[in-house]
Amino acid sequence: MSPIASNLQVVRRQIADAAHSASRRPEEIRLLAVSKTFGADAVLDAWRAGQYAFGENYLQEALAKMAAVAAAQADAILEWHFIGPIQSNKTRQIAENFAWVHSVEREKVARRLSEQRPAHLPPLNICLQVNVSGEASKSGAAPDEVASIARAIAVLPGIRLRGLMAIPAPADDPARQRSAYRPLRALFDTLNAEGMALDTLSMGMSADLAAAIAEGATVVRIGSAIFGGRTYAPAVSADA
Repeated sequence: MSPIASNLQVVRRQIADAAHSASRRPEEIRLLAVSKTFGADAVLDAWRAGQYAFGENYLQEALAKMAAVAAAQADAILEWHFIGPIQSNKTRQIAENFAWVHSVEREKVARRLSEQRPAHLPPLNICLQVNVSGEASKSGAAPDEVASIARAIAVLPGIRLRGLMAIPAPADDPARQRSAYRPLRALFDTLNAEGMALDTLSMGMSADLAAAIAEGATVVRIGSAIFGGRTYAPAVSADA
């Protein structure tokens, strides 16, 4: 068994344990393998171990990786999720190549994705990113703007608003980790009470997946615990 396959087993066990501790079913939580900065070989290694959904932050890296995966393994059917900051001039390539986008924070970006989603593809699944920590350096809509943005996105053709995403400030204490995710769950519940029919809470990473699952996460975004530590090129920020 490869190191990546072994790591996937460990992470899946952690997800199952966290789900049981929260009186939830493990099948309610999807594992998104964050493969940014890792090559096509690592993605295919994870795919052979039963992982099908992969998250990417950097568009050009992702497009090159998709092509390399397709060239190396034509029968590998993967689900690609864009989870990084979105520049307006990159929306067309995102709309054309991804199944999910977790990092929409403005109505303008959602409208561009809607207009540029090819008609032959199914609707692009969208999560609205929320800046739950109020950090100036973090992307995401302010919590008090979420409802109006969500209502505007929900009626756009070619895309489907599925839920909310957040990347709160790091915390080592499980109680603090849970308190950071609680506002996102509250927003999610409020929007559903208004009739939004959302089904996705994209929250939780390698260091805090148990806290996120306890607060209702349906997608956890796990990178280093699967692929190992990252080495970033000088021009790529680890915080991007």
